[in-house]
Order: sequence, then structure tokens, then C-alpha cells
Amino acid sequence: MANLVYKRVSTDQQSTDRQNLVLAEADIEQPVTFEEEGGTSSRLHPLERPKFGELLTYARPGDTVHISEMFRLVRGTQHILDVLDVLQRELTYDGLRAAEAKGNKGGRRPAIPAAKTDTVRTAYLEGRSIAALARDHDVSRGAIRTAAADLLPEYTAADPGTPAPELLVVLDMPGKVADFLRNTDLEPSERAVLDQGVTVRRGQGYTLRVTAVPAVHRRLLDRCQLLDGTSAIPAQRKARREYANRVNALDQ
Repeated sequence: MANLVYKRVSTDQQSTDRQNLVLAEADIEQPVTFEEEGGTSSRLHPLERPKFGELLTYARPGDTVHISEMFRLVRGTQHILDVLDVLQRELTYDGLRAAEAKGNKGGRRPAIPAAKTDTVRTAYLEGRSIAALARDHDVSRGAIRTAAADLLPEYTAADPGTPAPELLVVLDMPGKVADFLRNTDLEPSERAVLDQGVTVRRGQGYTLRVTAVPAVHRRLLDRCQLLDGTSAIPAQRKARREYANRVNALDQ
């Protein structure tokens, strides 16, 4: 059983001195260290960080992961759940491989079918995490990484001519807009961000807190253009204008 140490700093100007001190005080025996390149932001999902990916590949059941502070690894509850989901999948796969070695038959995690590769790549570009895509398609994280290999940060970082991916933006969508869009023919990635939205009650109505890249917000705004027409009631037209103002502000 190995002791795996994970380190990360958010900017090139920071050092790991504090992390080294905390970890040294823990007196970890024979540590195997995985340290991200300087400037690895906490905004980058842990499952998309190169060194943490190496740690997951190296890890085996019974190993212990050591970090100086929780925020070095995860940022928020969703990061924690995604990491736990991947660990569970990896442990299950290790168990199947062990069973196969003993002559027992076990399932093998499938790859992404060719017909679904474009869907996976589009969803990844629009902000869906690798762990979430693995759950969506019932495959391993590695299968998702294979399908989107040239889109991953460690690949695009080597090409300075490649534009950086858009960051996720949270916008409040008026309930009347959300109700209209739920009854509209949407792309899977668009419907996914609606399904993952957080409902915030406001008096007798509500808003839907939607997290997506700006491109998806703009497409959703385009989808509800009918709410500007004469067939819409005044409250719907007002809701659409409010949402349009919030989306258009992304370009300012």
C-alpha cells in the first residue's frame, strides 16, 4: 500500500513551501509525489489535471492520498462527488481485472461508440465534466478521455495557437423562459444544463440558476425567440427581455 502525495499551486508566483511543511509534519512514509505545474487553477476540474490523472492511474486499492488542504484537490461539493465517482469506477474495474486473472468472467468497460463520439466531444466543450460524461454514457473516465483526447487541457496547452475553452457562467433564467424551453426541441447538451439547473423560488414564481458556457446561454436565448412575438403573453415577453439582458451582458 502506497502513500500518494498531491500538491498544487494556483499561480506561477506561489510555492509549495507551506504544503511541504504540513506534509512533512505528517511524517508520511515513502511518499510518491504528484505535483501539478505552477499555475494550475482550482477552477480546472481535478479530473482534468494532468498530475491528478497520473495519480489515479497509479493508485491501487488500499493506497492513501495525502493533501495539505482540501482546496488543493477539490473546489466544492461537485468536485468531491465526481472524484468519488471515478474512484468507485476504478476500484470496480480493478476488481473485475482481478477476477479475470483468476479465471472468472467479468464485464469489461465499453468504449464510446463511434456514433456518439461527436456528442461526447460537444458536451465536453460545453462544460460537461469527464466524470459526468462517464456517468451519462456508462463508460470509464479513460474512454471519455480517449474520445476527447485532443480537447483536453494537457493537449491544447502544448499548442499556443489553440484558443482557451470558454469558462462556465452562472445566469438566472426567469421561470417563464425555463418553462417554455422545457417544452422546446433542444439539443442534448442544452437540455442537460436545464435539467442540472437549480430552482430558486421568488414569491409565486421562480428562476432557474443555469450553469453553462456563454455559447450555450446564447443558443438557449435564440431558442426562446417566440416569446418576443405577439402570441406570447406580456409576462413571457418581459421574462425573455430580462434573460436577453443577462445573456447579452456576457459580451460586454
